[in-house]
Amino acid sequence: MGQGKRYSLKQVFWVVLAVNIFFMVLGAIVISVTPATSDTPTWDKIFSWKNLISTIISLAFSTFFYFFAVNTFHRLLNERKKSFEFVKPLVLAVLAVSGYFAISHYLFVTGKINLELDGEGMEKKLTVGLMIFSYIFSSLFYIGTSLLVAYFTFLRDEKKSRKILEEQKMQLEVEKSQANFNFLKAQINPHFLHNTLNFLYAKSLPYSAELSEGILTLSDIMRYALSEGNAKNGMAPLKDEIEHVRNVIKINQLRFSNNLKVNFDVEGVVNGHTIIPFVLITLVENAFKHGDVKSNEYPIDISLKLKTGSIYFYCRNKKKTGPKELSTGIGLDNITKRLDLAYGNNYLFNVKDEAEIYTTELTINQP
Repeated sequence: MGQGKRYSLKQVFWVVLAVNIFFMVLGAIVISVTPATSDTPTWDKIFSWKNLISTIISLAFSTFFYFFAVNTFHRLLNERKKSFEFVKPLVLAVLAVSGYFAISHYLFVTGKINLELDGEGMEKKLTVGLMIFSYIFSSLFYIGTSLLVAYFTFLRDEKKSRKILEEQKMQLEVEKSQANFNFLKAQINPHFLHNTLNFLYAKSLPYSAELSEGILTLSDIMRYALSEGNAKNGMAPLKDEIEHVRNVIKINQLRFSNNLKVNFDVEGVVNGHTIIPFVLITLVENAFKHGDVKSNEYPIDISLKLKTGSIYFYCRNKKKTGPKELSTGIGLDNITKRLDLAYGNNYLFNVKDEAEIYTTELTINQP
């Protein structure tokens, strides 16, 4: 009846022994303080060889019974067995308990109960009904406690397993993201790229101030994106992220000869705030990609308001008319996942997609 042991025989023995000692001590205390008993308990009868042998046999039976019963019920629960598959072990458990009680009755029970009340001795004969009742109650106790222990152990193991699986899943996601990021970085040698852009910047100075400014801005953007030190513990200084947003706006202005209609306002003290990198810039790039960047009536409005413990970001743009660039939605999904991992319930991200206007709002509460 026992495969796939959850508890060892040694573990069960020590628990059963501790429970038996507890009830023996409790019983001794009750006998000592109960007024209805004699002043001098018959300790010689309590600690007689017959009672000691009976206690040892009871301890051995309880240990082996719980060892096989609890482990068997736990295995059936763990394997998600049907209810009828519990019938066989339950029948075997009933037979085991019945056999134990029959042997115990034959060897150790006299068939009489000796009572002493107010100094007067009484002797009552055990009736068949009383014996059957006590055996049924004891059988239900043995089997019921076995099922309860197995069930609560199963629930605890399930909870631990789910927690381990969730941690492993999260760790895999982190490792996957890190691997993808490392792969992307490996495609371009940052040192080589930075030196090349600086070379192009130096060469372009005599020919075009606008071109050289664009190359320098691009160099700053690439350095921020590829820098090992731009994020500490997954967070970057907000001032660096703001500078990155300004550089992206500048490079887009250079592309369109400074004709883009863009407003970018920052209110509050920037120093001391941190944020996960590339969230704000993804929202800004999305506005440039899908927005009407030359609308005088609806310029791209970008606003960042800072208070102690909170960051509020707002970006609104008018949608392009005519053919639109295909959007996969991966950028916004990625932002949501990263915000979940970094801030849990301490952020609010809203996207308002209207007929002509597209608005994103992000509020981050920092302790």
